[in-house]
Amino acid sequence: MPVTTIADHDIHVDAEGFMTEYDEWNQQLGAALAAQIGIEMTPEHWKVVDFLRTDYKDQGETATLRRVSTVGGLPTKQLFVLFPKKPAKKMAYVAGLPKPRGCV
Repeated sequence: MPVTTIADHDIHVDAEGFMTEYDEWNQQLGAALAAQIGIEMTPEHWKVVDFLRTDYKDQGETATLRRVSTVGGLPTKQLFVLFPKKPAKKMAYVAGLPKPRGCV
């Protein structure tokens, strides 16, 4: 796996730039990843990221947009506002998780 440096952290990523090592992520890195894709993190953003990371640890895979909405209780429209254009991919990227298998 390739290694890249973001916010003074060496991280393992896949060919698309998604992190591959769960334990390499921290909140500072999440904020830096968000900034790279034009997102300024707010408490609402962190709520999504926290759900995704907890769910990943429990389920072993990155939650889809539908799962974040139904299980996480976060309306789909709000997810599109927080993470415009391809929210599932952007949420996973900021959360330091692999790209979700499905977009919905």
